[in-house]
Parts: sequence; structure tokens; C-alpha cells
Amino acid sequence: MSAAPSHDDDHEPNHEGPIRTPKQLVIAVVFAFVVPIAIIVLLASYVSSAQKPAAGSDGLKAEATAERIAPVGKVEVKDASDVSALKGGEDVYKAQCAACHAAGVAGAPKFADAAAWGPRITTGYEALLTSALKGKGAMGAQGGGDFSDVEIGRAVVFMANAGGAKFDEPKPPAPAASAAP
Repeated sequence: MSAAPSHDDDHEPNHEGPIRTPKQLVIAVVFAFVVPIAIIVLLASYVSSAQKPAAGSDGLKAEATAERIAPVGKVEVKDASDVSALKGGEDVYKAQCAACHAAGVAGAPKFADAAAWGPRITTGYEALLTSALKGKGAMGAQGGGDFSDVEIGRAVVFMANAGGAKFDEPKPPAPAASAAP
């Protein structure tokens, strides 16, 4: 019988790697430290550079600063005797009343709905005006707007007349007599 071949050489591990000489080891160590440091230096110089495309905000510009420190509100003084500045009923309706009366929100009578406006019209113009000026139900005073009593009256007439009333548009107050010189 023949002897079985010996496989002792097959069990020895292979210890060879990509670095075979001391020169290759030195180069690998240098690159392992130098390349990351070079990348960090380049990134730091890019981040600290003065020109950055589309970076930051306009928060420090003069216009932005002026807008931030501008007064919150401003006072506007209206001349009550200036009849030309008064808005018409349709304008006031579109600006303030239509928000609720166009869709019938919170029980508000819809614009031009004769059935809904009929009982209100029978109470008369003065009762409708008082409800509009002081508020009624879910509606605040003047419907939450900032109009003169004459402008609110015009809006009441506009809406009531669209619902079947025949009210006359209120006249603006007569200008106060100016003091004699």
C-alpha cells in the first residue's frame, strides 16, 4: 500500500498582504495621516472663504433691518366732514359684510334672499342699522369692520334693498359750520 500524501503544507496560513516591504509601509502610514489632514484643511478653507454661492440670508441688509424696526401700527386720521371719502354700500358690503352674508355663515341672512330678509325688513331701517352698528348674534359691532356709521348704513340699505326693501340711502352728515375768522 502506498502511503497517504501529507497535507501539512496546506494548514499553514498565508501571511502575505498588500504591504510587502518597509518602503511600502512608510508610504501607507504617510498617506493614512497626510490625506485626511489635507482634506480637513481644504474643507476648512472652503467653509471660511468669503464667497459662498447662495449662502446665508438677507437678514442683515439695511432694508431688512428697517422692516424689522418699523413701527407696529400707524395712526391714520380721517376727516369726518370729507363726504367724498365715504364708501358706498356695495363697497362696504364687499369689504366687510360679504364674508358672512354671501354664504349665510352663522345664521346671517344671505345676500338677496328675500325670504330671509323679509322679517328683518319689516322691523325697519333703524332696527337693522342698530343691529349692524352694535352687533347681533354672532355678528360683532359693525361686522368687525372699521367704517363710519354712514358707511354701515349704506351697506345695510344695499343688502336690505337686494332682499326686497325700498330703503333710501342715508345721507352723510352736514359739514360742521367752520368758525368765523
